[in-house]
Amino acid sequence: MVRTALAYVAALVAIGVMDFIWLRLIAMPWYQSGMGHLMAPSPNVLGAALFYFLFPVGVVLFVVLPAGGEVSKAVLMGALFGAFCYGTFDLTSLAVLRGFPGWLAALDIAWGAVVSAGGAAAATFAWRAIAP
Repeated sequence: MVRTALAYVAALVAIGVMDFIWLRLIAMPWYQSGMGHLMAPSPNVLGAALFYFLFPVGVVLFVVLPAGGEVSKAVLMGALFGAFCYGTFDLTSLAVLRGFPGWLAALDIAWGAVVSAGGAAAATFAWRAIAP
């Protein structure tokens, strides 16, 4: 149980830090230009908090634990998990929202793969740090 909790905290921190850097320092102008007309003036804090606390649960349960400590397997499965999760949002948005750009959907899906792979790697290293 301690290993799993540590893996969760590692995934939470890694995903949070990576997403903060991505959204605040790198990609915000792209999101603004692609879907600024759809964005709220400020984020819904409850929605954001729920995402950031629940998404690492998925990374740990569906990626890290099945990878069994294999970092390369966790990174690959994490990338796929992230692409599928972010793809669900982006492809649905592309299908139903007028003006949602395809290039932004592709960029965001790729980012989902990267941030999830990074979170899975951090969580797997943390999980391995504690002997069973």
